[in-house]
Amino acid sequence: MSSIETQAPRPHHLTLAERASVGRGARARVPRSVHGEWRPAPDRADPVGLLEEQGSSRVQELVPLRYGRMLVNPFTFFRGSAYLMAADLAGAPRTDLTVQLCGDAHLSNFGSFAAPDRRLVFGLNDFDETLPGPFEWDVKRMVASFAVAGRDREFDDAARRAVNMAAASSYREAMRELARMRKLDVWYARLDMDELDALMSSQIESKQLKRFRKNVAKAQAKNSLKAFSKLVEIVDGRPRLIHDPPMIARIQELMPDNEFHEVEDTLHAILHIYRGTLQGDHRHLLEGFRFTDAARKVVGVGSVGTRAWIVLLIGNDDQDPLFLQAKEATASVLEPFLGKSAYTSHGQRVVEGQRLMQSASDVMLGWVRASGFDGVERDFFVRQLWDGKGSAIVEAMNPTAMTGYARMCGWTLARAHARSGDPVAIASYLGSGDRFDRAVSAFAEAYADQNERDYAALRRAVDDGRVVAQRG
Repeated sequence: MSSIETQAPRPHHLTLAERASVGRGARARVPRSVHGEWRPAPDRADPVGLLEEQGSSRVQELVPLRYGRMLVNPFTFFRGSAYLMAADLAGAPRTDLTVQLCGDAHLSNFGSFAAPDRRLVFGLNDFDETLPGPFEWDVKRMVASFAVAGRDREFDDAARRAVNMAAASSYREAMRELARMRKLDVWYARLDMDELDALMSSQIESKQLKRFRKNVAKAQAKNSLKAFSKLVEIVDGRPRLIHDPPMIARIQELMPDNEFHEVEDTLHAILHIYRGTLQGDHRHLLEGFRFTDAARKVVGVGSVGTRAWIVLLIGNDDQDPLFLQAKEATASVLEPFLGKSAYTSHGQRVVEGQRLMQSASDVMLGWVRASGFDGVERDFFVRQLWDGKGSAIVEAMNPTAMTGYARMCGWTLARAHARSGDPVAIASYLGSGDRFDRAVSAFAEAYADQNERDYAALRRAVDDGRVVAQRG
């Protein structure tokens, strides 16, 4: 017997009937109706205090920028408050139907990205908080994000309820469909943008469809050549990243000149370690590029203050660039409530979670642990910058467009969950009726109220001088 066979326990395979029974058993323990309940606990933690706790390990000069972005409106606040919602969900009844969670499945974390075959696909595209956990946590965050966005767009109660129900029912119906599919078909299922175009064209009016297609075309143009034209200047005949603080800050500008060459050597060593986490053929591709420049970049809303670097590499010449983004990976916001990751590297946690949930992932997706300029070791995950990435323009959606988009997100989340969880058990739990849909839709509206209260609390903290917010 080989050492592999002695170390790895054989999986226990249940029959279809047994798997369906698991779902019905979960329904008995956690009725679907309880997912509609939301009341803040009497001892609920101070939301601003949780944000301050989260910001304590971030680049302090950037934390005010994070608060400023969160205060644009309640929807941007929701995007940055995954930790708050995780703490709230931890106090609610939960199923034991485990999947690989995105951990931050709000509607703006769905979008386009380029598959290895260069076709644009639609899916989840942010996995900073990924961790195994109860499937409904992602569903609740997704549907709540639509409730918050609907309020931002000033939709009336009926329109918001239609959007919320579309997201929840699409998830349930897709999971029931996935439960009937062969495992390989579930694994390879994906939604190409041309398929999404066909679906959207039958559901939204021409003005909204035109805007959708314009957004897709913009995403298709987001590649390394586009990044080169936007982020690079030629100085003395050589390309270098622009310096535009605080959004982009070149390494040379962040430290004395006499330290730069030492840091440059460190970057080469880090890239070498990162290469080792790539598949062999992808590693061979990367080795055809040479390091040229690097800069710190501010990204996202919830991620502002975490360390993120962009790296410019050149292949044959300046018309052959490759941009990588190395983003700091800290402990998932879910870990205090669901337990620590099985991976010692949070960069690997993010990468493995992404590969498990996406039907097609970036060929340059990898991870590295490295010491920063302050000598502190940190985890990073690495991917291509931009590479067809795009997200919905929420502020331009009318109720019909948002309803159609909610259906796409619901299907996509179900497919992602079905790859790691048991679609038969989850489908059995959800059932054929709309009880779960109605419950989650009601939760979403109640939680949107809570989000507005937390948003107001952060605004008061800024007004009182407790925290500093900076627009940008």
